[in-house]
Amino acid sequence: MKKSVLTRYRVMAYVTGVLLILLCLGMIAKYLLDVDGADDFTRVVSIAHGWLYVVYLVFAFDLGAKAKWPVKKQLWVLLAGTIPTAAFFVERRITPELRSRIAPAGPVAAKA
Repeated sequence: MKKSVLTRYRVMAYVTGVLLILLCLGMIAKYLLDVDGADDFTRVVSIAHGWLYVVYLVFAFDLGAKAKWPVKKQLWVLLAGTIPTAAFFVERRITPELRSRIAPAGPVAAKA
């Protein structure tokens, strides 16, 4: 497995997690605190999160396929982008496991 597969998953996990937290804060501001402008903020963040979550799903599925995960683990990682802060915890848990599977970056010299 290439390092870029893990890196792009990690980036999207953080982006998705941050946007989901912002969306939750926007919903609280909109519905509980009745803050002016929270409606527009929530609309923009929800659209961004929705589109970027699809990208997260593609990258997470690609990572799981290359890591040859069982279906339950794959679903666990895919759903992490829907629960606030879960993407951070899942990313931190699977990264050390996958670092050992990453192929060397440069060409490997053949042994004679």
